[in-house]
Amino acid sequence: MASTAADVSDFWFSDHGPEDWFSGSPDFDVRVRAQLGDLHARAVRSELWEWRNSADGRLAEIILLDQVSRQLHRGEGQAFAADTMALALAQEMIAQGMDAPMDVNHKLFVYMPFQHAESLVIQEQSLRLFEAMGSDDYMEYARAHHETIARFGRFPFRNGALGRPSTPDELAYMKANEGRAY
Repeated sequence: MASTAADVSDFWFSDHGPEDWFSGSPDFDVRVRAQLGDLHARAVRSELWEWRNSADGRLAEIILLDQVSRQLHRGEGQAFAADTMALALAQEMIAQGMDAPMDVNHKLFVYMPFQHAESLVIQEQSLRLFEAMGSDDYMEYARAHHETIARFGRFPFRNGALGRPSTPDELAYMKANEGRAY
């Protein structure tokens, strides 16, 4: 079971990669719960604040709040409950230039809270960040998230989990884009 920021980083970046991060695999969710569940609970309670003194620690906390929340609470409203906290940490990290020396995969998870925000203002910043990162693959997803928020002001695929009624336009969008998460 992970207990340090380095443990989170090793689990996320060394033991696993894109094939796990974005698969939605129940097996990966189980591994995440076993290894990171306790730390996630501590992050949600803001108990890991000392990690914020380093770029690696801050990134580990962002991963716990943004990504691990989605793994632990897949299909539930609680999957998005820590999004604003993850976003605030990412904004501070970028303002301090802590993201500048990071590689693409590490920057991806600093910038992911921007991509997950149901705010057009934040989505505009997301596009700038992902453009500067220089990865065409990740930029494609940033554009898709931006387009969804520009069109609906929210992510329709979250409506069920959050108890929000869907508009007819959102229902048609979800039917046409089955399997998409935004």
